[in-house]
Amino acid sequence: MSSVLGFFVLGLSLAAPIGPVNAAQLDKGIKKGFLQAWLLGMGAMIADAVFLILIYLGVVHFLTTPFMKTFLWLFGSFILFYSGTESLLGAFKLHTTATRSRSEDHALASFTSGFLLAISSPLTILFWLGIYGSVLVESVTTSSTAHLMLNTAALFAGILLWDIIMAGLASTFRAYLTPRSLSVISIVSGLSLLGFGFYFGKEAFEALFLL
Repeated sequence: MSSVLGFFVLGLSLAAPIGPVNAAQLDKGIKKGFLQAWLLGMGAMIADAVFLILIYLGVVHFLTTPFMKTFLWLFGSFILFYSGTESLLGAFKLHTTATRSRSEDHALASFTSGFLLAISSPLTILFWLGIYGSVLVESVTTSSTAHLMLNTAALFAGILLWDIIMAGLASTFRAYLTPRSLSVISIVSGLSLLGFGFYFGKEAFEALFLL
C-alpha cells in the first residue's frame, strides 16, 4: 500500500511543474471553463499513456533516434507556436458571457490540443523513459507484473488529480476575473507557449545544422 501511495504522490508531483500543457490548460480553463481545461489535460494524459505503453513494449527507442527527435522538435515547435498565437489573438476578443455560452462547443478540439502538445514533445518521451524506465527495471527485479500495473494506475491517478485541480483553479479564476484580467492572463499564457515553441525550434535547429 505504501508503494501505491508513493506512486500516486509521484504522479501528482510529475504533473505539477509548469510546462506547455499546464500553461495551455490554464488558458483554456480561463477562456472556456472547467470542462474544456479538463479535456485538454485528459488529452495530454492519454499521450502519456501512449508513451508508457511504448516504453513497456520497448518501442520507444525508435522515437529517441536523432531523426525522430528532430522531427518531434519541429512538430512540437509548430504546435506550440500555433497554440501560443491562438491564445494571444483570443486575448483581444475575450467576452466572458460569450465564452461561457460556448464552453461545450469544442470538446474534441480541447482534447486533441492537449494530446498533440504532449505527444509531440521529445522532452516528454525522454522524461517518461527516465521515470517509467526505472520503474520497469525495479519491477522486473523486485515485483510482479500485477504490481507494476497497480503502481502505474496509481501514477495516473495522481496525474488525473492534478488535471482536475488545474481545471478547477482555472475555471474558478475565470468566475472572478474581469475581462481585462482575463486578457492579461491569456497574453501571459500565450507568451509562455511561444517561449516553449522557441525552445523547441532552437533544439530542432541545433539538431539539423549544428550536430
